[in-house]
Amino acid sequence: MWFKNLTLYRFTEPFTLSATELEEKLQTKVFKPCGNQELFRFGWTAPLGRHSQQLVHSANGFLMICGKKQEKLLPTPVINELLVEKVAELENQLGKKPSKKQRDSINDKIIFELLPKAFTFSKKTYAYIDPKGGWLIVDAASTKKAEEILSNLRKCIDTLPVAPIITNEKPASVMTQWLMNNQNPNDVNIEDECELRTPDKEGAIIRCKRHDLSLPEIKNHLDSGKQVIKLSISWADRLTFIIDESIAIKRLKFLDLIQEQASEIETTNEIEQFDADFSIMSLELAGFLPRLLEWFGGENKI
Repeated sequence: MWFKNLTLYRFTEPFTLSATELEEKLQTKVFKPCGNQELFRFGWTAPLGRHSQQLVHSANGFLMICGKKQEKLLPTPVINELLVEKVAELENQLGKKPSKKQRDSINDKIIFELLPKAFTFSKKTYAYIDPKGGWLIVDAASTKKAEEILSNLRKCIDTLPVAPIITNEKPASVMTQWLMNNQNPNDVNIEDECELRTPDKEGAIIRCKRHDLSLPEIKNHLDSGKQVIKLSISWADRLTFIIDESIAIKRLKFLDLIQEQASEIETTNEIEQFDADFSIMSLELAGFLPRLLEWFGGENKI
């Protein structure tokens, strides 16, 4: 289980639940499929899938969890087509155009009738807790999806004292200096992708892919006032990723040094392989995340 995205949260108070205690609390919201009249349903499922019933997978003190959301597909064009037909029928009966309230009532009835017949699809979102390091890490490319995990976790454990990362220096300013003055740290290599934006609210945006970011044209944009809000980098020949101004990490890849380490571990089944991968990944990130904070002046805990 290798995460591809990292949405990072810091515990503001120690996380003290054991794996067993967390398991008991998540059992109160185990995933169940949508009912006939439900648009969606969220619940917790085993990170190991069909290989285990445990809702918490523990390794080296790290606690892996997995949220599952099932939604029903009700295509808007289908609803709109039926709505036009029903509204036309009612208009013929009344001899005048239906009111907004009547249209809304028809729309609700259409959805009510379609829901039991709708197709469903499910998505899983993985996260893990690092109690010792004080991290909650969600494999989510969007804040909205990460917050959904946090919201449902709070419903199970009553309180979840976490907050987004705040650093002493603004990531956009730091990354801009990396490009403008070649001031990137020794363990950081700038790759070939970035996004630049002027600081004003509706500022111009420049996106570069597969581009030499050391070329003068990039510096010209920076000299004109644009800042780096996304940047592709690699760290110590171990990780490569895109980092943005909120310190969210996307398109994370574990490079050959890590993959070779994983391949050296002999496993006999999928459970052992999952456990090995999770152990290597979580230990690697436990070493990387403090360094990540250092790049931006350290963590502001005020």
